[in-house]
Amino acid sequence: MYARSTTSPVPALSRRGMLAAAALAGTTAALTPADTAAAAPPPAAPDASPADRITEQPRHGGADPRATVFTNVRPYGAKRPVDLTVIDGAISAGPPPRGARTVDCKGRIALPTLVDAHIHPDKTSWGEPWVTRNPAATIAEFTAEDVKLYHALRTPLKVRAERLMGHAVAQGTRAMRAHVDVAPAYGLEGVEGVGAARTALRHALDVEIVAFPQHGVVRAPGTRELLEEAARTGAIDRVGGIDPTGFDEALDEQLDIVFGIADRHGVGLDIHLHERAATGVRSLRAIIDRTRALSLQGKVTVSHVFCLPGMAERELDALAAELADARISLTTVALSSELVLPIARLREHGVQVGLGSDGVRDAWSPFGTADMLHRAHLLAWAQDARLDEELEAAYRAGADGGARLLGLPRVDLKPGSPADFLLVRGECLPQVVVDLPARDMVVRGGRVVARDGALVDG
Repeated sequence: MYARSTTSPVPALSRRGMLAAAALAGTTAALTPADTAAAAPPPAAPDASPADRITEQPRHGGADPRATVFTNVRPYGAKRPVDLTVIDGAISAGPPPRGARTVDCKGRIALPTLVDAHIHPDKTSWGEPWVTRNPAATIAEFTAEDVKLYHALRTPLKVRAERLMGHAVAQGTRAMRAHVDVAPAYGLEGVEGVGAARTALRHALDVEIVAFPQHGVVRAPGTRELLEEAARTGAIDRVGGIDPTGFDEALDEQLDIVFGIADRHGVGLDIHLHERAATGVRSLRAIIDRTRALSLQGKVTVSHVFCLPGMAERELDALAAELADARISLTTVALSSELVLPIARLREHGVQVGLGSDGVRDAWSPFGTADMLHRAHLLAWAQDARLDEELEAAYRAGADGGARLLGLPRVDLKPGSPADFLLVRGECLPQVVVDLPARDMVVRGGRVVARDGALVDG
């Protein structure tokens, strides 16, 4: 989550407008194509005729509970349908065992389920009555609005988070990294609430929890102790940070605190870095240096990283090489063409990049869907994708990039692959990215976890 950290009066801006503006500047950015795409809901898919609906053979006494055969499936939009045999949660090359359950997918396209590498489920008003947002322009003002909304919403945080996370599953998300606000205003209620939601959805969704100091680490006394407690008790997987210079105004002190917590308690890090130009590069290099010094290679992620887009190629290549050497991964939320990370270039150097939703209908913005297919669509739009391979790459950023960040096995729908896939009607993968068809079924470990956009009983 981000807004400018200046205190000078400026007209109220949208989150995307602020993020598209230069850091620490008071100018308003024009609406980007990604804004327009985000504002428009995905087109509704036509109802399937009875003959076209997915049919499932009910289990009977002699059925093998370990095995299911998904017939008439087109992996990645293949021209000819095949059968996918799933045994013990993985796709099998052998014939189905006797008594295997059968699901006739009627020629649906099967695609790997997606990973949301950056989302804030604790802040959401998803499913609540409409929230009227107040003007805000700086991080401090937005965090004050967060607190107001937190007290105004009557539905418990755990229920709201679980509702949103379940919706994400029903749209085809198999895992997410959840950033949860930790500050004296909340204590650890967000960590506890999202943790409870994670437990409730564990059959369908893998969740990493990041203790995110949205109010700052140094400028919000008491936050350090809360981060320490969350890590010490094992309630979180990662500790976060935010703009150590531009917001906390304490580069070394903030990074020493959060890296120290990670080192003492064996958790990873995921640091929001919205700082631009030389300020952002200085913070990024400080993160690289501490990662190496504490031997935390492979355990550090930097989110947003707005100092990288637009960087000269030679400088970008040099910094990407350093990131790869330290095994620091990055995430992007595809806000606009000016702010989306140069994923292909970074991948050439071995830097892993995940894709995420960011905030969903919170105090910062009325937009967001927690639908990672829609986010892949926005990424393709922000990158001005036109060719089929460019559209496919946007999908794979959401499916494979986040999986690498969370240490999950890659899903390729081949023998040995986890049986984690979604089923949609369509012609081919590029067309699916553009048209955003309804998710007719979502499968996790060979088990149907959602149908027609809704969770099934666990």
